[in-house]
Amino acid sequence: MNRRNAYLITAALALLSAGPAFAAPAVDHNREFQACLTLAEKRPAEALESAQTWLNRGGGDHARLCQALALFHKGDFTTAGARLEELAPVLGKDDPKAGASILGRAGWAWLRAGDNVRAERAYSRALALQPDDVDLLIDRAIARAETERFWDAVADLDAALKKDPRRAEAYLYRAAAHKALANDRQAVADIDRTLELRPGDPDALLLRATIKAQAGNLPGAREDWSQIVRNTPNSAAAKTAQANLDRSAKAPAPAAKGDAKAGAAPAKP
Repeated sequence: MNRRNAYLITAALALLSAGPAFAAPAVDHNREFQACLTLAEKRPAEALESAQTWLNRGGGDHARLCQALALFHKGDFTTAGARLEELAPVLGKDDPKAGASILGRAGWAWLRAGDNVRAERAYSRALALQPDDVDLLIDRAIARAETERFWDAVADLDAALKKDPRRAEAYLYRAAAHKALANDRQAVADIDRTLELRPGDPDALLLRATIKAQAGNLPGAREDWSQIVRNTPNSAAAKTAQANLDRSAKAPAPAAKGDAKAGAAPAKP
């Protein structure tokens, strides 16, 4: 289960422990809720049907939450995002943590839908409820970077790392933001910190290789690309690294000293 799916579990536990008791004795709504959440992730189409049946039996907003999460896992991110935003103030009325969790999932849905503005808005609403939540800060930074607001993304990642200085992904995202801002020295420092925390991380190596190649250090870039292919051959990063290795192998040899073409840029990674 990835980090963002943890939002679902966080919301579920909070609502089950803090939410009001259900009145209908014929239906174990807590059990329905847990079962529906599990089904939503594994078989979302079935979960939609199950949630509708449960809704008809008095499941209320908890059943609607399961429907929204099933829509998310089914790939209907726009509808899921809208429904989650509607449910957050209702189900989180007496539990800010639950409300923030649901809004965090809404933000991720809007990111997947390609609506980065609504994603940032949802994350900001979530952070208003849980300002110290490191995951929400990281996710809002992603949304801000998607709209090329890189300094704002850096600010969120700075805040996240101040609260938890061992979050490797935050260093990596900040490195990418700094690279976009042409702050290569800071980007490399963040990549190095990422690799201290996650030795051999393929995405960190790929970003470092890109910086090396663009700076003219093609041998150094090839070392990083080769390490990615060797250590994580089935990763998406390895596919990109191999393509870059193949491209760089076809690049012309460096020009002799004094040659007019000596300043030509290396092949782009």
